[in-house]
Amino acid sequence: MATRAGAYAVVVEDGKILLSRWVPRNPAMQPSWTLPGGGMEAREQPEDTAVREVFEETGYTVELQELLGVSSFYIDAERRVTPGDGLLHALRVVYRARVTGGSLTPEVDGSSDDARWIPIADLHQYPHLDLVEVGLTMAGLEVNA
Repeated sequence: MATRAGAYAVVVEDGKILLSRWVPRNPAMQPSWTLPGGGMEAREQPEDTAVREVFEETGYTVELQELLGVSSFYIDAERRVTPGDGLLHALRVVYRARVTGGSLTPEVDGSSDDARWIPIADLHQYPHLDLVEVGLTMAGLEVNA
């Protein structure tokens, strides 16, 4: 079993949440909306990962406000890009953040292809990963998805 750590941000303004659309490398899986964030690089702290990933995926610079929590998630071998890689244990460090600059700009040539402010009340209309609801719950916000 492999373990991978990532850091993500819950950014909410005026009843809308900032999400990026993740494009899986596994062609059997469909693109899904998720919290902006991703895997930690070598010698990188989780806080730095969250800030870097939000900028890469959305074009916004953010200030982290607080650590909301850590979520543990398992991906079965058959759902992985290379099924022979076995079970993956994903640790997801989740922060609350606020936008401090930049402009909405989807990532180019990365793991996501779009970024949007999506009304939390309309979230059920968008295919999304469980991490969105995990982050909203950690932030104490009602999940209507």
